[in-house]
Amino acid sequence: MKSVKVGILGAAGYTGGELIRVLLGHPEAEIVFANSESNAGNPVSDVHEGLIGETDLCFTSEMPFDKVDVVFFCFGHGKSEQFLKEHEIPSRVKIIDLAQDFRVKPTTKDDSSLFTLHSSFVYGLPETHRSTIVGCQHLANPGCFATCIQLAMLPALKAGIISGDIHVNGITGSTGAGQKPGATTHFSWRNDNISVYKTFTHQHLLEINQTVQELCPGYEGRVLFIPQRGCFTRGIFVTAYAKCDLPLEEVQRIYADYYRDAAFTHFVTKSPDMKQVVNTNKALVYVEKYEDQLLMISCIDNLLKGAVGQAVQNMNLMFGFDERMGLQLKASAF
Repeated sequence: MKSVKVGILGAAGYTGGELIRVLLGHPEAEIVFANSESNAGNPVSDVHEGLIGETDLCFTSEMPFDKVDVVFFCFGHGKSEQFLKEHEIPSRVKIIDLAQDFRVKPTTKDDSSLFTLHSSFVYGLPETHRSTIVGCQHLANPGCFATCIQLAMLPALKAGIISGDIHVNGITGSTGAGQKPGATTHFSWRNDNISVYKTFTHQHLLEINQTVQELCPGYEGRVLFIPQRGCFTRGIFVTAYAKCDLPLEEVQRIYADYYRDAAFTHFVTKSPDMKQVVNTNKALVYVEKYEDQLLMISCIDNLLKGAVGQAVQNMNLMFGFDERMGLQLKASAF
């Protein structure tokens, strides 16, 4: 008998399918229901065709919250808050939200019930919030770009060794835009192409800046982020730089110490390739110095460490399992 009963809402999208794939290999998790109104009654493998032969699970329109221990929200952004306004989930059931609705802490109590709801969610980046994740009831899973960018900067911010504006460039795979085709995500446009979007205004800057102020209160520099659409399906590769006066050897020591006990984030001394992390829950972080500029590089799989893998990692922490349980996945590198 599996010890954790799982429900999935929004199970027909990219994150829903990836979550099912990961949980099918988790030794302590059992999927009780995979909810999708538009696909109710259809086999999960009809939509997530990579799961053919892996499961007989069918989508359902039902939401039997009384039969689960944890429910994952795999909705599009903005739907989680509305769902909780309209539905009641038993207080004993843990919630892991993969959207952005609860990542940023509320700043006003104008709506007391909404303030209370938002305040009940813990931000789920294990490399910074591990102690509050353990045993929490409601968790806001970080964004994909936010995860990759923060992992590049965390040790430097915590040690206070960078100053001024932090310049960030990040390129992401097409799965980061969701399953529904659009003008900039359809294969015929995305293939052999690259473009920028949401320059300096990406929504993940809100949670990034929140962490910057938590780790380095009063930090006066800006995070200047230029996101790019890549012509590949999955993965994120981030380069960032900021002023730093320490020698490289000292910076490397700070980074190695910070990530020494991290379950999935690894500090490396050779510039990484994205293919080393695709299809895994790993993050690789690297630093280099150019005169007074510190270059920080990180890469992750946007659907795993940037979404589902990190969500399962958080589930493991919330239920007292080994952090790596069900997540020892092989990279797509040859």
